Amino acid sequence: MKILSTFVNRVNASACERVQVKASTIARMPLNIPRIRALCFDVDGTLSDTDDLYVRKVTRFFPRFLFRNPDQAARRFVMWVEAPGNALLGLTDTIGLDDEMVALIDWVSRHRTYPPNQLLLVPNVIEMLTHLKGLYPMAVVSARDEKGTMRFLNQFDLAKYFDVVITGQSAARTKPYPDPILLAAQHMNVKPEECLMIGDTTVDMRAGKSAGAQTVGVLCGFGEEPELLQMGADLILKSTPELINTLKTNSPKG
Repeated sequence: MKILSTFVNRVNASACERVQVKASTIARMPLNIPRIRALCFDVDGTLSDTDDLYVRKVTRFFPRFLFRNPDQAARRFVMWVEAPGNALLGLTDTIGLDDEMVALIDWVSRHRTYPPNQLLLVPNVIEMLTHLKGLYPMAVVSARDEKGTMRFLNQFDLAKYFDVVITGQSAARTKPYPDPILLAAQHMNVKPEECLMIGDTTVDMRAGKSAGAQTVGVLCGFGEEPELLQMGADLILKSTPELINTLKTNSPKG
């Protein structure tokens, strides 16, 4: 009960905190479409639609007399369980340990194991990747380990769409450090600032901005619009495949 009480307090407090824009908000600029020369995609909640499956299962454990928004609370709980690094980063403004927390997220991501459950795909992702293939070099930039990342890509035959796959084990440090995006840019022969990082969490936004890249936050995963904007998302999309409409007027190979 103590754990549940702590979680209830944190969820309800988070709902209030997100109403205000804090002083630590990262500067956000309008998306510069012509600058984009390469695309970097997160996996969980961006390409892989794992969270909604669990949300549906656990929502019944979040009664309305305890939670203002049971669906939101269930989604937050799934985030804490499946992506503890994302939840930890959300606490940095509260406890004031940003550098230490980022280091902890790096450690958690590297040592995290993912359950062998059946993964799902965000609807229309394959159609999006098929459309973008050949127009932009593309990279996977995930905090998952190599085995878990490749298992997902192979399950849906997605590896063929990407020029490079960067996992939590590829660079010296993983997200929210910029190292994975810098490494992906190097492999794709573009400058980091010419990359567009697409992800669903503040961890993705932090990593992208730290690398000098532009960022797109998607709402089909763990993150919510206010917190993604706060961490510097240059654009918010409801779902990853909407990226096609954003980029259709620009192609570096067009």
